[in-house]
Amino acid sequence: MKTKILYTIPNFNTAGSGKVVYDLVKGIDKEKFAPEILVKHTKGDFYKEVEKLGVPIHVFPYETNYYPLWSFPFRLIKVIRFFRKLKVDIIHSWHYSSDFSEALAARLAGIKFMYTKKNMGWGNKAWVWKSKLSHQVIAINKDMISDFFNPIPNINATYLPLGIDTDYYRPRGFNSELANKYGIEENDFVVITVANLVPLKGIEILIEAFKQLKISNSKLLIVGNNKNEYAQELMQKHQHRQIFFTGKQLDVRPFLSLADVFCIPTCSVGEGMPIAPLEAMSMSVPVIGSNVSGISDILEGFEEWLFETRNVYDLIWKIEKIFDLSNDGRKEIGEKMNLKVVSYYSIEKFIDSSEMVYENF
Repeated sequence: MKTKILYTIPNFNTAGSGKVVYDLVKGIDKEKFAPEILVKHTKGDFYKEVEKLGVPIHVFPYETNYYPLWSFPFRLIKVIRFFRKLKVDIIHSWHYSSDFSEALAARLAGIKFMYTKKNMGWGNKAWVWKSKLSHQVIAINKDMISDFFNPIPNINATYLPLGIDTDYYRPRGFNSELANKYGIEENDFVVITVANLVPLKGIEILIEAFKQLKISNSKLLIVGNNKNEYAQELMQKHQHRQIFFTGKQLDVRPFLSLADVFCIPTCSVGEGMPIAPLEAMSMSVPVIGSNVSGISDILEGFEEWLFETRNVYDLIWKIEKIFDLSNDGRKEIGEKMNLKVVSYYSIEKFIDSSEMVYENF
């Protein structure tokens, strides 16, 4: 009999981990597993792609507020009943928050529960409760294991990094049509970042570094939703003829084809495991990143391309170091980074590892 797995994720508004869930559901062995998806709403362009997978998709508010406490059990029982009705064997949650009501409901429904820890948040006791309620926790970077889970007894945590479709994100030629749109020529030095434009991503640090570069033919592409308040402030403050805010893009590959270097300047305590730099590396684009959790895992073996968090001058030095390389030198770094992604972060390896976790439940 097939193992029935319910993947819960709030939405598919952005690609990111949603693309990982998509690839996992698409690639998992359908002879052994029967995947289903549960979301809170169906908004977002990428949701339309998810529908094409042809697996059952449910829409339900599968978490509930704790307060007021007196009515919490009554709200929770609605979730319990919904879970029981689905008759699944495993619930695999991809929610980014510390809310433990989903885990509690799964437990009370008699369903095995696991979640993937997607970020470096650990500032409240709810994370501990959620983890202890879980039959299995997936840590996507090494610091999570050492800093969060190992010090606490009775938490079954496994390190399992995410994967990407390395065939989809393969090296490709310079996209002349897109280059013309932004006035980019093939001999220009193009820096790119792809990120959710929020303060913790450190985009302003990258912009400050870029503006101080002594490279006349440089261009900076900032790919990400530019409709929020922070992004609008950045655009107003840093109007520059060589800086382009492209907005959110469903397909980033044409933009990455223009890049000489990708930068991820995160200035928080760290990332869970950022997907965008993996996509760049898979396309043989050299990556520079801040030395924080998650990014340091990805650039293990390429530590010379890590820069001190929030240090604009260190970032400038790293970018100029890439610029000073010959085309062959940049190509060599890109190819080595591509090889690392193919070897350690391919979607095939990720799916195989995930299937082993499910089978050992």
